[in-house]
Amino acid sequence: MTVENKNSFISLNIGVITVSDTRNKTNDKSGDVLSQAINDAKHCLIDRRIIPDEIKEIQGIIKEWVSTNNFDAIITTGGTGLTGRDVTPDAIMPLLDKEISGFSALFHQISSSKIGTSTIQSRAFGGIYNNVFIFCLPGSPNACKDAWNEILVHQFDINHKPCNLVEIMPRLSEK
Repeated sequence: MTVENKNSFISLNIGVITVSDTRNKTNDKSGDVLSQAINDAKHCLIDRRIIPDEIKEIQGIIKEWVSTNNFDAIITTGGTGLTGRDVTPDAIMPLLDKEISGFSALFHQISSSKIGTSTIQSRAFGGIYNNVFIFCLPGSPNACKDAWNEILVHQFDINHKPCNLVEIMPRLSEK
């Protein structure tokens, strides 16, 4: 008989950024989905913002939040498509110390099973900037649900085996 070593739950500090020229507090469904999922998972939603598709604004809020040392993860929604105003990857990728290429691969695999080849129109990705995990999701509420329910909720759980991101988050391992 094996005894499972279960760690105590660790609540992460997470920020949500909606990148959109058209969303506001009343119609930000993707931001609502992510905020509710974070709260339901018993993590702490530290801040939530809606900002326009502007590289300087996206980089500014990411740099501001990361500099506080209060965030374990930041999730963005929107701006990952292929149109001219979709600049989230263009803003965040240059900031990254490391890309989490497996996130994008797994997200597209999950997405493909639901929307087929249309998944190629998303530039969803993940990475690490100054020890903060950043995940950039499409602006679709369903895409946010897929990314959270099928990937992030597990990787943000210290008890997910064989491994999870919580185990390697510097702010938490310093305790």
